Amino acid sequence: MIGYVTLGTNDLPRAAAFYDALLAEVGAKRLMEFERGTSWGVSMDKPGLGVLTPWDGQPATVGNGVMVALAVALREQVDRVYRKALALGAKDEGAPGPRGDGFYAAHFRDLDGNKLNAFCFG
Repeated sequence: MIGYVTLGTNDLPRAAAFYDALLAEVGAKRLMEFERGTSWGVSMDKPGLGVLTPWDGQPATVGNGVMVALAVALREQVDRVYRKALALGAKDEGAPGPRGDGFYAAHFRDLDGNKLNAFCFG
């Protein structure tokens, strides 16, 4: 159902470098690049993630309660994405671990303060 999600940034080159390295951990690559943004995915027919400077020219801000969840297959991948994010300068929002019956996740904020998680079931 979700086609893509976009996150705002005030420093596109920095954000693009962060997501190039982070999303490589889940097999994603750049699918589109344009003046105001970049997007990643595993293919054009699957959901993607983009970062962009706001269309209205105002500074990008973080939405309270907004989070992007990156689906992975294994707990080890959750751990790797989380460690990679922190190594790239992300801030911890919850170390990898069980979050209820059969749900395993880790939470972090990117360099612009956007909240993400990596998760799997099982």
